[in-house]
Amino acid sequence: MAKKQGNLAAMKTRAARAKAVAATPAPASSSAVAAPKKRTSPVKFAQEVRAEARKITWTSRRETWITSVMVFIMVALAGLFFFGTDSALGWVVSQVLKFANAG
Repeated sequence: MAKKQGNLAAMKTRAARAKAVAATPAPASSSAVAAPKKRTSPVKFAQEVRAEARKITWTSRRETWITSVMVFIMVALAGLFFFGTDSALGWVVSQVLKFANAG
């Protein structure tokens, strides 16, 4: 993922706000009633959703293909491993049962 270059002034403002929030003391009593959250207008919500959607970086078609092939290979290897393990344990159990029935 590539980092997007941001506005330096905006980054400083966000850092200052975060610092101010961190410096604010917590309420003394846990029984204090929190103020109800202010509702956001649908237009503001849609703008925020679009802003977040712009931050999404999608993988390329090649990366997706390579990842898919790797998953299929790993599934095949795991399938072979569990088939072999199941077969070996099945053979051991059958040998134990033959030995138990023979004696």
